[in-house]
Amino acid sequence: MAQIISVHSFRGGTGKSNLIANIASTMTLQGQRVGIIDTDIQSPGIHVIFGFDENKMTYTLNDYLWGRCHIQDVAYDVTHSLIAEQKHPTTVKGSLYLVPSSIKAGEISRVLREGYDVVRLNDGFQELIRTLKLDYLLIDTHPGLNEETLLSIGISNILIIILRPDNQDFQGTAVTVDVARKLKVPKMLMVINKALPALDFADLQEQVEKIYNVPVAGILPLSEEMVQLASIGIFSLRYSGHPISQAIKGIAEQITSLVVSR
Repeated sequence: MAQIISVHSFRGGTGKSNLIANIASTMTLQGQRVGIIDTDIQSPGIHVIFGFDENKMTYTLNDYLWGRCHIQDVAYDVTHSLIAEQKHPTTVKGSLYLVPSSIKAGEISRVLREGYDVVRLNDGFQELIRTLKLDYLLIDTHPGLNEETLLSIGISNILIIILRPDNQDFQGTAVTVDVARKLKVPKMLMVINKALPALDFADLQEQVEKIYNVPVAGILPLSEEMVQLASIGIFSLRYSGHPISQAIKGIAEQITSLVVSR
């Protein structure tokens, strides 16, 4: 059974898109068929990480939501980008598909002005899983809570909440966890990002798990290499031995060990 995984943060700038791209890439290298859908329609950008030129986007998620095309027309095979990213290229056993959102100002303005049919969005998720025979569909959500985000969370088998060790993130995350429990999400995992390397990670994990009663799947240290990469490329493929890459591999393993019914 395909697993729908929403990755969410209460505030922007937490590294959500980078986390999704790296988890999805890791799963694909392990032989899974994976889809990513960028539902952060107001501020899209995950396509940049895969080096996908927006001029090559014949269709975007916006086109599907407004009835201009089928959802499978918006799914671009980006598996080849994983081969290019590796220092020592190997055969990629799985497949990775990306459904980007439009970065055109007029399209974004229309979403802000008119919204879109969230039921059609949900139908698109299911059709994408069926037509591409996906094992996992990862949803890049819009930060905060709105109707579209609530839908994504509500239909998820697994919700990954990413936060920084920051008091504002801690408060907002508490709201997200409460909402997810009310929506009866089967499984929640926490990922802590941009943690100072000097921190005691075991103590930090214990504190966060105690606060939210949700397991921490991984802690990603603040890294100069990640900052220098500037969201152009898949970090875990370029720096396979880095602590961040090892943490991401561990997170992916925890996800693939879960088979959660909805």
